[in-house]
Amino acid sequence: HVQLVESGGGSVQAGGSLRLSCAASGYTYSSYCMGWFRQGPGKEREGVAGILTGVSAYYIDSVKGRFAISQDSAKNTVYLQMNNLQPEDSAMYYCSAGPCLPAGVWYPPGEYNWLGQGTQVTVS
Repeated sequence: HVQLVESGGGSVQAGGSLRLSCAASGYTYSSYCMGWFRQGPGKEREGVAGILTGVSAYYIDSVKGRFAISQDSAKNTVYLQMNNLQPEDSAMYYCSAGPCLPAGVWYPPGEYNWLGQGTQVTVS
């Protein structure tokens, strides 16, 4: 059965860094595009970063230049390096696996095939 298991969350001070990891299993990893969503208290879920068809990546404007998504296909694992974290980055972060859409397009919340249980990131 499909599992997306996130790790690496925690509490950091503003300006700090965290690296999230997501280990995927139970499906053909290369057939789906991986990404990260987040949901803060009282906020809607939003897409943070995603690996697009080809070698490009999607980032929400608020994290551009601070976050970097990468993957190790041999390990079926996707990462999110988060630098210069700010209090507004505080949220539950979820790993996703979804459709690989035409170049430059990222799937919106709800359109992914699977979502992990999440890992909490708190920035103070």
